[in-house]
Amino acid sequence: MKSKLSQTLAKVGINGFLLGIFIAIALASIFPEFGSEDSGIPWKPMINVGIALVFFFYGVKLDPVQIKAGLSNWKLHLLIQSSTFLLFPALVWVLMGIFPWIEEEFQLGIIYLSSLPSTVSASVVMVSIAGGNLPGAIFNASISSLLGVVITPAWMGVLAGGVEGEIDFWATLGELSVKVILPVTLGILSHGWLFPKLQKVLPKLKYVDQTVIMVIVFTSFAESFGQKIFSAFSISSLLITALTLLGIFILVLVIMWGLGKAMGFSREDQITTLFCGSKKSLVHGVVIGKVIFPNAAVLGLALLPVMLYHIQQLILGSMLAGYLGRRK
Repeated sequence: MKSKLSQTLAKVGINGFLLGIFIAIALASIFPEFGSEDSGIPWKPMINVGIALVFFFYGVKLDPVQIKAGLSNWKLHLLIQSSTFLLFPALVWVLMGIFPWIEEEFQLGIIYLSSLPSTVSASVVMVSIAGGNLPGAIFNASISSLLGVVITPAWMGVLAGGVEGEIDFWATLGELSVKVILPVTLGILSHGWLFPKLQKVLPKLKYVDQTVIMVIVFTSFAESFGQKIFSAFSISSLLITALTLLGIFILVLVIMWGLGKAMGFSREDQITTLFCGSKKSLVHGVVIGKVIFPNAAVLGLALLPVMLYHIQQLILGSMLAGYLGRRK
């Protein structure tokens, strides 16, 4: 019975990680003092070490040969990366100007969401289920993750530079280089001799990633609840924000499918464009946000739209991938 329930939930994108995030937020609301900077628990060094491990093992999984081979399908890559880093931010920037019902504080999170790179695991899994171009998905998701370290803070400096003071792009990039680019680079350089040794256990290392993310979510929301950041917002404003994000997600899906068709892509490439071009990475959102928003309470507020979008892209994306896979 338990196995059937977990399989049913997994089909619509609800997995242990998602439930873990809900639990982390619930615990932060009940015990905000344990996640605060004054708790006495060394959250910051623990999180920094965790982030470095996450991206080191991410680099270990990247095959330089496959990345080089993936460069040939440049039209597919250009469309996906343009959608992720140009179309999505521009679309959100326009919509925020004509959506008066979105709370100003949530607009920050939606703008931040728009500047994030594509997610890796969810995009690849959904492209695989739908019968898309899997090598193209792996290449684009990986490249997007690396580009996001530079492009996301640059976009935030342009679109939301007045928030939390002027965002110092070079300082942010320098910190992200140490926390993300350096571990990834070391991981890629170690791929040749470390990957064969760790190949069997690498899938289980996702639990390290998920634990680090849940700890960051817990501490960020604990600060937000401790400072009563969310008390000013009603349930209706959260619901309106969630529905707006759902509309943005569906709109991007429609645009990506139409662009892929207009460019004469094969069905496999259209599917890859659809999923890789519409996804946003919660992992990068949490990690990069930790640098861009040093105030943990503000980070919790900024992450709320990112997590709402993450839930929607998992549930709707899984349903859509299943539908496309059955049609094939």
